Amino acid sequence: MRQIILDTETTGRDVNEGHRIIEIGCLELLDRHLTKRNFHCYLNPGRDSEPGAFAVHGLSTEFLTDKPLFKAIADELIDFLKDSQLIIHNAPFDLAFLDNELKLTPKKYKKITDYCQVLDTLPFARQLHPGQRNSLDALCKRYGIDNSKRDKHGALLDAELLARVYLAMTGGQTHLFSEEQNPQTVQTIEQRKIKSTKKITLLPVIYANNEELIAHENCLNNIDALSGLCKWPIKAEENN
Repeated sequence: MRQIILDTETTGRDVNEGHRIIEIGCLELLDRHLTKRNFHCYLNPGRDSEPGAFAVHGLSTEFLTDKPLFKAIADELIDFLKDSQLIIHNAPFDLAFLDNELKLTPKKYKKITDYCQVLDTLPFARQLHPGQRNSLDALCKRYGIDNSKRDKHGALLDAELLARVYLAMTGGQTHLFSEEQNPQTVQTIEQRKIKSTKKITLLPVIYANNEELIAHENCLNNIDALSGLCKWPIKAEENN
């Protein structure tokens, strides 16, 4: 299965107020393993960020001035996303901005959901942890995922954190890179074999005796006589 973890940063929270995307970060998962393929870009939104949004992402207008417009990367983005399952935290927010950007381009693009499926991890987290905070930071803390580098939001960093959270929520796999594994916690195959055999207690296999087999045959014959529905009459002597 090909899945894409996606996150965006924007100039503000409301797309209906003319806010635009300024950063897109995507990571590729194949069969629940991160590949080295990703899509990441900063974009020139043609406007300033709201003070509140700037405080979150720290991407200044000056920094974004020489970055490409969305229409310049739209084809590449669609090619990267199509035929995958998008994994997004609070998907309606990102999808609204992405669809708006596609709509503003000269080319007639479809909506993102016409190119790929979408899995929203926010309602999924709410089902797993009802009544608790389910922001990305809260989920990182709950699953023991290091987010100490997240002093500012960044699309690629947040996508990486979301990948770890998603894997933890859906199967317990949080170590995505081999260098993160603690050698003291990694068991060899032989160690696992030794540990597992100590816990296994084999029980004897008890077969039916001849009297029990005859009783079973009589029961099946009675069912067949009453209903004609017995399809598996068994002769006791066949089991000896």
